[in-house]
Amino acid sequence: MILLDRKPGLTEERDYLETLGNKIDEISLNMEKLGIAEYVAMIENPRRLFWVNFWQGVARGFGMAIGFTILAGLVIYVLQKLVVLNTPLIGSFIAEIVDIVQNQLHFK
Repeated sequence: MILLDRKPGLTEERDYLETLGNKIDEISLNMEKLGIAEYVAMIENPRRLFWVNFWQGVARGFGMAIGFTILAGLVIYVLQKLVVLNTPLIGSFIAEIVDIVQNQLHFK
């Protein structure tokens, strides 16, 4: 080893290879953290990919339904409170909407 260190440029090459090895180790750790192996295994099995995507879609749809129900309930609650307050601007706007809807129902 001592003889190898005396050659010019060998230590720079060794440092470069050590740095390259460290970068490869870092990349492999990052790929392991990301779960690339599990992702590739799932892509190779179409049946499992279908079921995972199916249940993700069901969960998203259920979440959207719950969220929309809560949001619609809040909007209706706020509108009820605004009608009770009988604010002139909003009250007349809602009255106009009710009149338009009733006129459309009578014409049909």
